[in-house]
This record gives sequence, structure tokens and C-alpha cells, in this order.
Amino acid sequence: MSAAPARTARLPRLATLRRHQWSPTERAALISALAIAMGSLFVTTYSFALGDPVAHHIDAALVGDSAAHMPAVRAIQRVAQDSLAFHSYPTVAAALRAADRQQVYAVLDLASSRPTLYVASAAGASVARVLERISASNPRVRVIDAHPLDPLDPSGIDIFYLMLATTIVGFLTVFQVRANAGALTERRWAVFVVALALATSLVLTLVDGPLLHRIDLPVAESWGILALQLLAVASFASLMLTLIGRWAIVPTWLFFIILGNSASGGAVAPPLLPRPFAFVSQWLPSGATVNALRNAVYFHAYQHAQPIVVLATWATVLFAAMVVAPRRRHPTAPTS
Repeated sequence: MSAAPARTARLPRLATLRRHQWSPTERAALISALAIAMGSLFVTTYSFALGDPVAHHIDAALVGDSAAHMPAVRAIQRVAQDSLAFHSYPTVAAALRAADRQQVYAVLDLASSRPTLYVASAAGASVARVLERISASNPRVRVIDAHPLDPLDPSGIDIFYLMLATTIVGFLTVFQVRANAGALTERRWAVFVVALALATSLVLTLVDGPLLHRIDLPVAESWGILALQLLAVASFASLMLTLIGRWAIVPTWLFFIILGNSASGGAVAPPLLPRPFAFVSQWLPSGATVNALRNAVYFHAYQHAQPIVVLATWATVLFAAMVVAPRRRHPTAPTS
């Protein structure tokens, strides 16, 4: 009985707030407070997720008898903070194929005369750096990088920067065009979003690949991946503009910058992210983009379907929602 009056009391307050005539000073103060809150959330999220990476669960292959080399196994586990989850493989070749397919981040070979740890910095530079500390604590363990990064990208974050640039250009362009280029019909706006995704992604691919030679980007595959990311971002921003108008920057920033980028696995590999970030990484557009680009550059023979499907699903659903939403809100609005 008390819930209904409470809801009734809240509705007039919201209506009063919407009818309130905001002065320029009040608007400036509100926008500044919102910007400070979003900036604080940005610092908090990135510091929590990326500031001090801690190993949580690292899948690794094991070849040989661990009982016969227990000191080496314990030393590696200490370095990895007991986060290594070993899976037995019959041969080193089979274990390295699992690393090629990114089913494991490392291979520990105990069948050789000297314990050997194979890492894959291309799969996760931050994970490889953690495991490579074994050289200092137990020099008898040999460390080999089975999938090294490009010499021009020793930290392995060029792919993250490429995804980040695509994301920022996507939503900023949408906001600026809607604010400054006048009203486009629904059909022309949909064509613009698709053209923006195709043109921008091609230019960014050519700049970071053939022009700057930063990383060996396969042009056609990278172009398609970045086009899907930008289409998802631009469609989301456009949808928010339709649904909530001038405050569309807030959910766009929260979804793609605060959550998407921090959980993407581009700056810090998923095994070192906090558990919630590591889980959502593979299901968000930004994480799928980083994963697909990494496979295209460093594991081109083992490109996975999952990140492509996830990214294509986000782009398709958001684009369809962007097209349908204005018609639902304004059934008589012109479409062409």
C-alpha cells in the first residue's frame, strides 16, 4: 500500500525537475559535476583494473612428470602467485599447438634435460612478464618466448591503442555531426554511420599498418574488424542520442570507455584482470576487437570465430536498434 504513494510522490518531482528552467550557471555547474564524477570513475576503474595487475587464473600446459621436478614447479607457481592451472599434454609439440590456439598462455616442458618454460608474449605480454621472473628466482629454468611481439611494439599495446582510437573517433564524430551538420533523415543517417565505419576503419588500418609499419596488420581482416567496432560504437551513440538526447555521452562513456576499454584485455591480459573484468572481456565489443586483432596479427593461422561473432552481433543489434528507435518514438518522422 505504501509503494504506490511513494511512486506517485517521485513522479511529480521528476516532472518538476524536467520543467525547471535551468540558468546558464546551473547548467555549467551540473555539467561540471557530471564531468568530475565521470573522470573520477575513470580513474577509479582503470586504477582498480589496470594499476596493479595480479594473476588470478592462468591456463598452462604441462609436459612430463611434475613430481620429478617439484622445485621448478613450485618456483614457477610462486612467481605466478599460485595462479597456474596446469593441463597435461603428451608431447611438447601438442602443448605448443595449444599455445598457438591460445588455449594456454604457457607451456612447461619437464621432459627435457632442463626444465623449459615457453611463454607467448603476443597472447598476453603482461602474463609473459610475470612468468619470465622465474629466470631470477630459479636460473635453471630456461624461458623461451614461443610467440614474441613485434620489435616495434615491445609492450604489446599498439592493438589496444588502435581499438581505443576507433572507439573515440566513432562516438565523437556522431555527436559532432548531430550537433553541427543539421538534421539528416533516418535513411541518410544510417548511410552516414555505415560510411563512417568503413572509411575510418580503413584509414586507421592503413595508418597503423602499411604507413607507420608499427605492426603487421593484415589489411582486409583488420579493416573488417575495426569497421564492426566502429559501427557498434557509432550505432550505440546514435541510439543514446535518440533515447536520451543531449546526455547521450554519459552511457556511451560508461559502456565503451569506463567498462569496455578497461576490460578489453588490451593493456592487461584477462588472466591478470579482476575476475568481473576478465569475465566480461570476451563478451564486450572492445574486448572482442582486441582479441580478434591480436589473432589476426600474431595468430593468423588460428583466428577464432568467437570474437568475430561477438563483435558482429553487437554491431548488427545496435545498428538495427538505431534504425528502429526513431520510428518507434516518432512514427510520422520522414525516413528519406
